[in-house]
Amino acid sequence: MQEERRREVLKRLSYIKGHLDGISKMVEEDKYCVDILRQSYAVRRALEKVEAIILEGHLHTCVPEGIKSGRQEAVVAELLQLFTLAGNHLKTQEAAELPPAEGEE
Repeated sequence: MQEERRREVLKRLSYIKGHLDGISKMVEEDKYCVDILRQSYAVRRALEKVEAIILEGHLHTCVPEGIKSGRQEAVVAELLQLFTLAGNHLKTQEAAELPPAEGEE
């Protein structure tokens, strides 16, 4: 990982860690559930941004290097695995955003 990208990821992870500590405190203090959930969703979005930064770096550096070194099959397998993991995450997220089916309320 390039140094600038590493610093950005570490900065964001530090923010997320602090945010999680804040959420833990909210739970300990029995704060309003909706407020806790809002903070949880903010952490999730922040973590998704970290993942995007790491993936972008991987696509710009590791993938081309792997292909140049003759590891095309391994690189493609890794990308497919990541695509599957991201797809499962997206399916879960999409399902949460769908309105309930008729008769399911």
